[in-house]
Amino acid sequence: MTEREFGSTESTENTEKQRYLVTSALPYANGPLHVGQIVGAYLPADIFVRFLRMRGDDVLYICGTDEHGVPITLTAEREGKSPQEVVDFWYDHMKETFDRFGISFDNFSRTSTPIHAKNTRHFYERLKEGGYISEAESRQMYSPTEDRFLPDRYVEGTCPFCGYREARGDQCDNCGNWYEAYELIEPHSKVTGGAVEVRETTHLYLDLSQFSGRLKDWISGQDHWRSAVKNFILGTINSGLEKRPITRDIKWGVEIPEPGFEEKRFYVWFDAPIGYVSATQEWAERIGEPDRWRDYWQEPDTKMIHFIGKDNTVFHTIIWPAMLMGVAEGGEEPYILPYDVPANEFMNLDVAVGDERRAMQMSTSRNLAVWLHEALERFPADPLRFYLASTLPETGDVNFSWRDFQTRVNGDLIGNLGNYVNRVLSFTNKYFDGELKRPAELSAEAEQVLADFRETESDYERKMLDERPREAHTELLAMGRRANRYFDAAAPWKSRKDDPARTKLDLYVCCAMLGSIAYHASPYVPESIERLQGFFGGPIAPIKARRLPDLYRTSEAKPLFARIEDKDIEAADEQLTRAVTG
Repeated sequence: MTEREFGSTESTENTEKQRYLVTSALPYANGPLHVGQIVGAYLPADIFVRFLRMRGDDVLYICGTDEHGVPITLTAEREGKSPQEVVDFWYDHMKETFDRFGISFDNFSRTSTPIHAKNTRHFYERLKEGGYISEAESRQMYSPTEDRFLPDRYVEGTCPFCGYREARGDQCDNCGNWYEAYELIEPHSKVTGGAVEVRETTHLYLDLSQFSGRLKDWISGQDHWRSAVKNFILGTINSGLEKRPITRDIKWGVEIPEPGFEEKRFYVWFDAPIGYVSATQEWAERIGEPDRWRDYWQEPDTKMIHFIGKDNTVFHTIIWPAMLMGVAEGGEEPYILPYDVPANEFMNLDVAVGDERRAMQMSTSRNLAVWLHEALERFPADPLRFYLASTLPETGDVNFSWRDFQTRVNGDLIGNLGNYVNRVLSFTNKYFDGELKRPAELSAEAEQVLADFRETESDYERKMLDERPREAHTELLAMGRRANRYFDAAAPWKSRKDDPARTKLDLYVCCAMLGSIAYHASPYVPESIERLQGFFGGPIAPIKARRLPDLYRTSEAKPLFARIEDKDIEAADEQLTRAVTG
């Protein structure tokens, strides 16, 4: 291979920018964030977004707190506060936690803003004009002891589908099915525990059945969706869509512009997804381009991707698209539909109970969870991100284990990736004054390892673009293993004495692989790669993306990661066990 050809394979850099709007499900502003929520909607989205930004795509990442509905009022009543006090506190808490964990939202908004109330009423008016809204009497749960109608979230009972005993009044967290509260077995008040009865009340309804054909045709054509999501939703549509209430007997939420509904508010599932639009408009106003939001919501070449947990699948693949279809009719206010809805499964806890370990479902109400803000008090963000990314529930439920966290961080992050970085930089700095020039020719072994890297880089990129960061994570580890094998085979500690020119060539190739590993690791451990650039003077880039540089410079390497010690894991595990046993 000649000097002109070396490292100058045809560029595969992203020359045409794709526009993306990426969202994560809006978390309820009524409690702290736990790792089950993080792996469902936030970490996979953040990794994906960071990857797109590195490629040079036009990507906007938005989210915000869901501040209306019964979960907020339940918390307010329990704590003796106003709903506004509750959401103000938890908005600040969540924003700080996300920032500490490195979630890189372009805008983290909230649904209690005036712009959101305006948007919610606009969506309602448009759907009403289209003939999709109707008024009807409904059966709702009433608490005689409390002398009030109970919104669905105030009611608990046994799920009529799977038998889960702590099912909510509108949807089962265990199986994902939705139903009317009066269909629960042995329903009772979540506040008092007392029995409830069915009474009549008046509400507004969205007629989903009018969208059945359009929804089915649209979803049937989404061949890139995860099969579990697509099949579940098509089955739901085929079983028949009905009218769904969009108002509730509650005084906290967006007011309804209809006489006779002064004591009611919009149901939280109706106004929450509109929060994505509101957050985008808020971002556009903040940057001084108030119409810029239309690029992301009304241009057909934009790919809108909703990262969610599987319990939110129905809302994001049936109800929300139906709302967008209805509002967009007539062409005056066009809205794009989601390009993809990667719905992740659940993360359970692997907990020591006595002499055995059990897999237990996380529960905010029972304080049974690994709270992210507490985990960040014990460990840096990057090791937590790395471990959680390796266990993302992309195809099935997974378990969180502090012992597994220790094993994967010490083995894969430090023993594989961190060890390679330290070996290459330390050796280069010690024996070659931290400088390696690009050689004129490569050895056959070097050509092969770079070819292997280019292939693995392509596999990584393909899996990332399929929104599968866990699978891309395996490709990252494969890069580390391949690079370590090359370093071991080159044995620079031996060759530097007999053939220093060959050693320089091998270390130059090792630096090229280091830059690739750092590039592909950056979405997972961003803070660490930012620090790496302080003592690695080479491009953080894929090998296949550009001609390799004329010179690599290094300085004294510092460890990027600290080992996870047994005592820290034992303390974290004991805290979790105490939460289980009470």
